Amino acid sequence: MTAVDRGRYTCVLADAGGPDAPTVTAMRARELGRKSVVVGDRVGLVGDTSGTAGALARIVRIAERSSVLRRTADDDETTAEGKLERVVVANADQLVIVSALADPPPRTGFIDRCLVAAYDADVEPLLCLTKADLAGPEQVVGYYAELELPYVLVRPDSDLDGLRGLLAGRVSVLVGHSGVGKSTLVNRLVPDAARAVGRVSAIGRGRHTSSSAVALRLPPRPGSAADPGWIVDTPGVRSFGLAHVSAESLLHGFPDLVEGTVDCPANCQHTADETACALDAWVAAGRADPRRLASYRRLLASRTGEADPRETDREPDRDPDAPPAA
Repeated sequence: MTAVDRGRYTCVLADAGGPDAPTVTAMRARELGRKSVVVGDRVGLVGDTSGTAGALARIVRIAERSSVLRRTADDDETTAEGKLERVVVANADQLVIVSALADPPPRTGFIDRCLVAAYDADVEPLLCLTKADLAGPEQVVGYYAELELPYVLVRPDSDLDGLRGLLAGRVSVLVGHSGVGKSTLVNRLVPDAARAVGRVSAIGRGRHTSSSAVALRLPPRPGSAADPGWIVDTPGVRSFGLAHVSAESLLHGFPDLVEGTVDCPANCQHTADETACALDAWVAAGRADPRRLASYRRLLASRTGEADPRETDREPDRDPDAPPAA
């Protein structure tokens, strides 16, 4: 499924052709009950799947999801709202974190939180550093060296071949703050992106708002018959509430530390103030790089919104499409 708009779901048939293949408009069948249907879901359809104007199919089945990218509405888990989990995208393979190297400067606190969301969802993170013509990547790349985080540099004159290769054959979710060049990047990757979004929005007579996600099929790569992949543009997901992410869930992103927690006491949060945490002894014994433990604990702290101390000009996350404060 590629989009949701006011109770109407836009779907692409599994055997459909390229970007101009007709889409199918569907509604939820009553028998689905309260099951949510989100962008990226693979669904079973009945009814009119011709894609012709006015045709309406029904979604009667949701296939098991290979991954679920979630966010919590609020980081305060003591409130009812803070415990509410929202599925952003289903069946994604990769989370592409778009960050500018300058204007605005990179915000490692935001990147950290995106990494937590990626590890929790068991999707691979990819750091996409834009505006590489204005500043070098050394500081940011060095900050994440111990994570072996893959990255790609993008300049205004880049041909994007390297990035397209990393997106090929995958469903990739793009996230990034206002001003980092994510919209420009999406339009460069999918020249018909604006037209595709408009076509989807017309279904519900609405518009592609900052709170909606849209999956866009990447155009074929010249000289290649391989699947070019899909990107999911999520303009409303600027950050992730992470109250739902446990220390154990985040640990999945650090397989070299997992065995070291065997001797931890029950309910150990593995933070630096946990005096009985076995990870310190594990690292002291040379079984893991101390920088890896430091990164893990930094990401643990980021779940609660603790700022990176280097981000002296850090501003609270806000909707890039919202009107400026009075």
